Amino acid sequence: MLEEYMSIVTNMENYVDGILVLDKDAKIVYINQFRPDFTPLDEKRCIGKSLFEVYPTLDPKKSTLMKALKQGVVTKGCRGTLVTDEGTHFEIIDDSFPIIQNGEIIGAVDIATFPESNTINMPLEIYSEVPKPLKYLFRITDLIGRSPKMQQIRMQIQRISQTSSSVLIYGKTGTGKEMVAQSIHTSSDRKSKPLITQNCAAIPATLLESLFFGTTKGAYTGAENKSGIFEDADGGTIFLDEINSMDINLQAKLLRVLESKQISRVGSTESVSVDVRIIAATNQSPMQCIKDGTLRSDLFYRLGSVTIDLPTLQERPEDIELLTEYFISKYNTIMHKSIIGVSQDVMTIFKSYSWPGNVREFKNVIEGAFNLCEGTIIATSDLPSYIMSEVDLASILPDDDTFEGQIQWLGSLKNNMDAYEKALISKAIAAHPSLTAAADYLGITRQSLNQKLNKYEMKK
Repeated sequence: MLEEYMSIVTNMENYVDGILVLDKDAKIVYINQFRPDFTPLDEKRCIGKSLFEVYPTLDPKKSTLMKALKQGVVTKGCRGTLVTDEGTHFEIIDDSFPIIQNGEIIGAVDIATFPESNTINMPLEIYSEVPKPLKYLFRITDLIGRSPKMQQIRMQIQRISQTSSSVLIYGKTGTGKEMVAQSIHTSSDRKSKPLITQNCAAIPATLLESLFFGTTKGAYTGAENKSGIFEDADGGTIFLDEINSMDINLQAKLLRVLESKQISRVGSTESVSVDVRIIAATNQSPMQCIKDGTLRSDLFYRLGSVTIDLPTLQERPEDIELLTEYFISKYNTIMHKSIIGVSQDVMTIFKSYSWPGNVREFKNVIEGAFNLCEGTIIATSDLPSYIMSEVDLASILPDDDTFEGQIQWLGSLKNNMDAYEKALISKAIAAHPSLTAAADYLGITRQSLNQKLNKYEMKK
C-alpha cells in the first residue's frame, strides 16, 4: 500500500539531505541519504530492518518518527543526535509525519537536513500544511511574445479577468500555464485576495481532500480543526494544476463545491460558504482526458465555460528572438555577466529545434549557455549536446564561414571582428584533437593561438 506514495516522497529529494520511510511495523522500506560524509548508511543494508536495528540507541518513546507512526503526530524542526549501529554519531534537524490511508496510519516519513548543510534554507512545507499564497505573482506584462497567438492570449486574459467564471487552461509542459493563471488573478478584482496553487498530481486523494476542505478534530487519528484551501482562499483564486490527475471521486466533490459554493470539512456535517474562483489546468487535451477516464465530463463542462489553449514554442517561432533577448537580460543581471547576444548559427538552431519542453526548456538552455560562455556571444559550443545531436546542422547552417553566416551586428567593426575570430577559434578547437592541430588548421602558430585564447578568456 505504501508503493503509491513513494513517488511523492522521492519528489522531496531535491530539498533535503535524507529521507526515511517506515511501514506500519516500523520496518524501513525506503532510505536515501544525500550526504554520505555525514551519514554513511548503505541503503541495501538498511531496507527491511527495524528502525531500532539501524539506530539501536533510539528511544521509542522520544522518537518523533515513532510518534508519527503510532499516534499520527506531525513534528517539525526537531533537532537531535542519532547513532548508527556502526557507532557513527551525527546531528539532524528533522520533520516527521504519518502516511494515512482511509483513516489508518500505514507508515511514516522522516525528512532530515543537517545543521552544517546548505542544502535547504527554509523549512520544507509538508502535506499537513495548506499551501501559502504566493508572494510574487506574474502579470500580463510578464507574458513575452509578439506572435498573433500570444497577443490573443493576452487579450483573452484581459477579458476573462473581468468575470469570476471558472477557467480551464490546456497547454503542454513548459508553455506557461501557471503564469497565465497568475496573470488572470492579478488582472482581476480578486488580486488583493489570496491565490493558492495546488498540483493535483503531487498528493494522493486521501490527503488532497483534507487539504482542500480542511479537517475536524477526531476525523481520523491525529486530525485537528484546520481550514483547507477553499476556506483560506475565500474571496480569491485557487489554481489546480494537472486536474486530470485528481481522483475521480474527489472530482465529483469538487463539482458539487463549484455548484453549491459550499464546503464541509472532513469529519464534519456543517457547511461553510466560500467565494473562490477556480482556474484549472491540464497538459493533455481535455477531450482525450475524458476519453481516457481521467477527467469527468461534467466537471469539464463546468470548468470549461472559459478555456485557454496555450501554443507550444514551436508554434510561435517569431517569439524566439524576443525570448532570447529577455532571458539574456535576465541572466546578465543574475549572473553579473555582459553577454550581448547569440551567434547567427545559434539563432538558426533555436528556430529549427522542436523545443519539446517549450519556454521552460528554452529558459534552461539559455541559463546553461551562460555558465559555459566565455565571451560576449553565445556560440554553438555553449549549447547542450542533446540539442546539437537532434538538429541537422548541415541542412540549416550555411556551408561557408562568412561573416553574415556567423554573427549578428554588434555595434562596431571591432566587436564584430573579435566575435567572429572567437567563433572561428571555438569551432577549430572543437573540431581538432589538440591545440597544435587547431592552430595548423587556422594557419597560425601554437603560441599565437594561446595568445588569442588568453585575449578572449577561452579555456585551453
